[in-house]
Amino acid sequence: MPSKPDVLIVLADDMGFSDIGCYGGEVRTPNLDRLASSGVRLTQFYNTARCSPSRASLLTGLHPHQTGIGILNYDDSPDGYSGTLNDRCVTIAEVLGAAGYRTYLSGKWHLSNDVRHPDDAWPTRRGFQRFYGSLAGAGSYFQPDTLTRGEDNIEDEARDDPDFYYTDAISDHAAAFVEEHDRIHGDDPMFLYIAYTAPHWPLHAPEEDIAAYKGRFSDGWDSLREQRLHRLIEAGIIDRDWPLSDRDPLVPSWPDTPHHDWEALRMAVYAAQIDRMDQGLGRIIDALGATGRLDNTLIIFLSDNGGCAEEMPAGSAEEFVSSFVAFSPVTRDGRPVAAGNSPDLDPGPETTYATYGRAWANLSNTPFREYKHWIHEGGISTPLIVHWPAGLGTEPAIRTTPHQLPDIMATVLDAASVDYPARRAGRDVLPLEGVSMLSSLRGEPADPARALYWEHEGNAGIRRGRWKLVRKYGQDWELYDMERDRTELDDRAGEHPALVTELAADYERWASRCGVIPRERVLELYQRRGHGLPTG
Repeated sequence: MPSKPDVLIVLADDMGFSDIGCYGGEVRTPNLDRLASSGVRLTQFYNTARCSPSRASLLTGLHPHQTGIGILNYDDSPDGYSGTLNDRCVTIAEVLGAAGYRTYLSGKWHLSNDVRHPDDAWPTRRGFQRFYGSLAGAGSYFQPDTLTRGEDNIEDEARDDPDFYYTDAISDHAAAFVEEHDRIHGDDPMFLYIAYTAPHWPLHAPEEDIAAYKGRFSDGWDSLREQRLHRLIEAGIIDRDWPLSDRDPLVPSWPDTPHHDWEALRMAVYAAQIDRMDQGLGRIIDALGATGRLDNTLIIFLSDNGGCAEEMPAGSAEEFVSSFVAFSPVTRDGRPVAAGNSPDLDPGPETTYATYGRAWANLSNTPFREYKHWIHEGGISTPLIVHWPAGLGTEPAIRTTPHQLPDIMATVLDAASVDYPARRAGRDVLPLEGVSMLSSLRGEPADPARALYWEHEGNAGIRRGRWKLVRKYGQDWELYDMERDRTELDDRAGEHPALVTELAADYERWASRCGVIPRERVLELYQRRGHGLPTG
């Protein structure tokens, strides 16, 4: 067995703060709950509100703008972000690989602007010795686009297999990587990154998993948000003095909502997608246990952004999807695929391509407001579970220290006793932005002066200590006291104008240093090129 810990990072896609069982949700996640019951849960860990930027930040220890991925993996250079990992950053896989680790990736990459032709930003060229997964996002779970092994396209493997389901494939390849590594390279430490697409739309799930949630969401979002809040408080994750945020003003009350059965089914499919992910994670944990590697494996689980409120009206959905996703209009056996949300279409099977919508995303992000894309708590708050018996013990703990994605790289390198490099491939790389979480995970006090920063699509924020300054693009700054009001209901900006000015100036210095491109320039670029804004 290696002296250094194995490292396993598990990333969910578009999953809200309170969906999984050990964070108050209705979804059955016994394997995640098992990790939490002998590990650490963080209550104030933050992502960067969108998939590609979060992945870039997680893997490099930098803010996403520094890596070239400020929005998504679309090439807007030279005036905008390149949409691809640049040569000023280094990935966890590259650093650990140079230190003797074997490196594996199973799942979604989404960090190169060329998803068809191998380039310097493909995972196989950014430190991963073995890769199975997809280069693009938002594809079908039954016939995923850009499915790749190494650098070879293997989409036909999915199309030719009537039992193929992408979440299972990601899990099974990850478990196989564990078993193969132990058999062939057992004395070497292992880094395994598992990047699920679940539960990102489209709503695709096996029938048996959907059936298990029949009726579970029939109480409706109003009642379920209250129930989740109660469980979050009882678990010690949310302070009982923070009131539940109001229902989104664009969402009707449950009694005023038509098509209750269809609405409940949308959330049931979403839940089934998470359930299936947890089932697969159980197989991976079992593989670690069977090989005797579990106790000295640092496992980190989180989501890349908050719940997604993106709707997909049936009338315009096909044009929308085909503009940004390699959307197949037919199933593997030739049946038509109907894109869009309609009470006439039950989501779940391969013949549909749908989302769960704003109302259920509001539930996913309980008790917070706003969603993926925004820097309010609902957009950037994620569950984070850390399990490492050899390094942290097995006594369950909840930690409240605020941390964000660049801290993942710093934590992994700290646990592995590996130094962050100054150069990669003959070029200087940017200094690490994150700080190790190991002291926080062990319950030691944090630096009260440390600031956290975010920007996405002009939405921006800074948090320093108890104060968070946040704004939506084109709107005024809002100021919230995170100790008394983490659900962001009492804007204190008018009471503390000097603090607003101070924090805003700090944010602007960070934005300038880290290469944040003003939203006005980004919008001008899209208008000049004559295309719409990407999604994902």
